[in-house]
Amino acid sequence: VVCDKCEGRGGKKGAVSKCTTCNGSGFVVRINQIAPGMIQQIRSHCSDCDGQGEKINAKDKCKSCDGKKIVRERKIIEVHIDKGMEDGKKITFSGEGDQEPGLQPGDIIVVLDEKENATFKRDKTDLHVKMQITLTEALCGFHKVIKTLDNRQLVVTTLPGEIIKPGDIKCILNEGMPVYRNPLEKGRLVLHFDVKFPDKNELKQENLAKLEAVLPERTKVHVPMNAEECVLVEYDPRQSQRAHRHEMYDDESGHQGGPTQVNCATH
Repeated sequence: VVCDKCEGRGGKKGAVSKCTTCNGSGFVVRINQIAPGMIQQIRSHCSDCDGQGEKINAKDKCKSCDGKKIVRERKIIEVHIDKGMEDGKKITFSGEGDQEPGLQPGDIIVVLDEKENATFKRDKTDLHVKMQITLTEALCGFHKVIKTLDNRQLVVTTLPGEIIKPGDIKCILNEGMPVYRNPLEKGRLVLHFDVKFPDKNELKQENLAKLEAVLPERTKVHVPMNAEECVLVEYDPRQSQRAHRHEMYDDESGHQGGPTQVNCATH
């Protein structure tokens, strides 16, 4: 900030004089001849006035700012973040920036950097959350408790007969983020469902018949006489890459005579 002891002059009244070395400009220009008919101009800060354009005798310098006209001052600014503000929102404090004598002080601009949440993902006023349920819960219904960002407990219950399929998306109205400058209105809490199926060999053989009795019938398929029987195995994306590399190795190792050499044409 501008020194209040000397009112930004840097010294006593009348003690400040224009630097004669730079003529008050704060910089000097030196001309060097680098070759016959060629010159070079070098512009640099004036060392006599330290680029200020003014000189003050040491005995007349302000003791508070040491003739620099400004002093460092620590100031605490309280930043108020309104409900619903988004990532990248700018909050401006006009005239709270650095000060220089004879110039308007600058502004302090605070840019919000929203920290990601491990559970919720924000999209404007909507909050998205992944919810994993079992196959039993997907078919027979469930109760789930969601802890909100403001530490409330929401109970999510499916309606009787409602079936949740893998990838289904549901939402709860007015449980998202507050709308900026209208905090009584909120966005949606969007639920993305992931249905966890039983693991291999988790279902007993005697229970499979019971399941088939209550589930919709299987699709009947006509199998032609000349159809070939296939076996399903676990998919490994790296397996095809290894097989491809093995084929390339076989091609290279099976090639007779090594790499083909192209000779220059002769006439």
